[in-house]
Amino acid sequence: MHPSHEDQAVKAYPEGRGVKARPGGRGRAAAGRGWARARTVGGVGAALAVTPYLLIKVVWSFGLLLPTAAMAGAGWRAVNAATAVMAAAGVGLALAFCRPWGERLPAWLVAGPVWVGTGLLVPMLPLAPVLGPAAVGRDRAAGSPDLWTYEQALVMVSLVGVAAGLPLALAGYVRARWPWALGGPLAHPESGGGTRTSRVPLAVAVAAGCVLLGGAKAYWAAGGAAGLDPDVPHLRDLWWHLLSGSTAVWALAGAWGVLVLALRRGARRVVLPMAAAWVSSGMLFSYGAYGLLALTGMQRPGPELPVAAALAREGGIVLGAAMALVLLLALRDRRRALPG
Repeated sequence: MHPSHEDQAVKAYPEGRGVKARPGGRGRAAAGRGWARARTVGGVGAALAVTPYLLIKVVWSFGLLLPTAAMAGAGWRAVNAATAVMAAAGVGLALAFCRPWGERLPAWLVAGPVWVGTGLLVPMLPLAPVLGPAAVGRDRAAGSPDLWTYEQALVMVSLVGVAAGLPLALAGYVRARWPWALGGPLAHPESGGGTRTSRVPLAVAVAAGCVLLGGAKAYWAAGGAAGLDPDVPHLRDLWWHLLSGSTAVWALAGAWGVLVLALRRGARRVVLPMAAAWVSSGMLFSYGAYGLLALTGMQRPGPELPVAAALAREGGIVLGAAMALVLLLALRDRRRALPG
């Protein structure tokens, strides 16, 4: 029998240190088993959590139990059907993370959907206790029936469960399959054919853009009015302020993470800047893409002026994609320079 990725990872990167295991390293072996256990619990938990969301989306796509009459239209039913397919794929990926066969899937099939999913959901996790009631209040003010309150609560529980379980399963999966990605120190020798000449300038440009976007979002979250439409002050509700503040935090976290990864300075271990850049890039890209629904009339518009909304939305998409490119370049160089 061939050793699994999990066994190889424990030998090559015990406790993610990037050094060879030594005799008597019981603590390191226990750490490896702990990661495997977290991977299983996170994957199964995420799959179970997303199941109610999947069922609700399937029901809505057939036009049943709709919270508003507007969602009976063909456009909304198509969106619900698409998100049902995405939720079903999420169940499959969550299970793949905790099973050996998942380590044989193509890297792009794993990384792409999870990058978008963690970007959408992880930033919501600390806001869920406030964001959930705010969403319910917003929909009630729009005239949604009482049934929607229970549906919304079920959706929020599903999303919080996925946001908590998916990163845990992903971390264990990555440690088993690609131990060099999260294990070991941040600094490593520049290998031949490295990407520093393209990686560093791109990271600096992305960080500058993230600081600008994060500053604008923080200004709006704090009550600033420049760039906002004065005729729709009612759209500046708690939901909008929370999302603006969350975007500001993650944009600034991404600016830090992408610079640290590109320059290989500013942190001792690689895992924290890698996680910050991963979540930030996915969040900026996915929230910007989701904001495009406002242009179709299927999503409630925000209080920003059209130019400001476009700059924030399209700017987030570009910054998220560019940050992901820096991540890929940094991972490429780590793969060439580190064992495992």
